[in-house]
Amino acid sequence: MVNTARDAWFNEPGNDYHLLPVTDRQMQFATAIATRSALEIPPEARRDRRRMSEWISAHKGHGASPFDAYPSGKQVSYAERLSRLKRRPIPHECFRNKKRMSEWIDRNR
Repeated sequence: MVNTARDAWFNEPGNDYHLLPVTDRQMQFATAIATRSALEIPPEARRDRRRMSEWISAHKGHGASPFDAYPSGKQVSYAERLSRLKRRPIPHECFRNKKRMSEWIDRNR
């Protein structure tokens, strides 16, 4: 009974004590995106870090960096560990393409 009342209090729309404020870097990046794309940042995104992050993800565009196709550091370290265990070399093209690295890992598990 007490938990139900407490949960209702926490979920009220006016209760925003648990929201983390937007960071300066988030605001700078969002402002750059908004300027470049002629968009307006919604007021709720300006107050809540999670909503700002969602807005940035939705509007930043894809393929912005040439390094987006490269495998992650965790993917490379896992592949190198598999390579040592299985005593199989990792092809060089796998280090330039995360999809090929993923396929190599799946074949050599």
